[in-house]
Amino acid sequence: MIHPIPNGTRDVLPDEMRELRAITEAMRGVFEHRGYGEVWTPTIEFEDVLRRGETGVDPAYRVFDDHGHVMALRPDMTVPIARVAATRYAHADPPLRFCYFAHVYRGVRPHRGQNREFLQAGVELLGSEGPDGTVEALTLLCEALDATGLTGYRIALGSASLYPALMETFDVPADVGEGLLAALGASDFVRLERLVGEHGLNDALVRVPQLRGGPGVLDEVTGGEADGLRAIVAGLPAAVADRIVLDLGLARGLGYYTGAVFDVLDPALGEPLGGGGRYDDLLARFGRDLPAVGFALNVDRVHLALAGEEAVA
Repeated sequence: MIHPIPNGTRDVLPDEMRELRAITEAMRGVFEHRGYGEVWTPTIEFEDVLRRGETGVDPAYRVFDDHGHVMALRPDMTVPIARVAATRYAHADPPLRFCYFAHVYRGVRPHRGQNREFLQAGVELLGSEGPDGTVEALTLLCEALDATGLTGYRIALGSASLYPALMETFDVPADVGEGLLAALGASDFVRLERLVGEHGLNDALVRVPQLRGGPGVLDEVTGGEADGLRAIVAGLPAAVADRIVLDLGLARGLGYYTGAVFDVLDPALGEPLGGGGRYDDLLARFGRDLPAVGFALNVDRVHLALAGEEAVA
């Protein structure tokens, strides 16, 4: 007899659970050593609170409570922590440093083998402006991954504000810009090139987001966004800077990012292990205006990457 479980969820048995626990404990030790206090928020939140974060990610599950309020399982931890900071830490002096280990839930396309439920490990640094705050987050990210034993990873670093600034430079109409951003978000450069050609736009709108490599790629662009990335790279410890690959077309799925963004990549896995970035406007939506940066790692993917590296070794 087969007893099914919901699509996008899975059972974790003791052997794997021990390995996952070793990963999270290694990360927890790094976070605590760096002064990040662990928090836990409700798995279920009022949907209108989650929507205030404008994540661009649909909740996987919605329910009604006994008063008729629409509730949803959290699709990420950044928005709940923004709520916590604005309510429970309304008068605390910044910077505020939080870490977490929690399950999140996201809607996915059916029959694609994607997880609706997964365990995240992450941090939020609230009240520290860039580039210093971003340097701290990237350094902590590398220290956490190093502590798990992962060795082959790289960090793709870009800016959520770079392409909008590029569109403004070339006077891209708002309706056309939406299509360009959608194509860039899907990494569909064929569609991006077609849209740029159809509207007679500058070919830099296709060329720049495909630039990847070392600090030299920033010579192709001007403005505050490029200067911000230069300052971040210059402020990184050498061991962290060696992990960085600049990606001027990097676009993360969550909608609240305002500046530097980054993805964690490993050759043992064909998809990002996690990522993060700056979200300097988010906390103001909850009543406390603070600059912020953070990251989240998918613990299952980190586990798979570790297994892949061990298999190659």
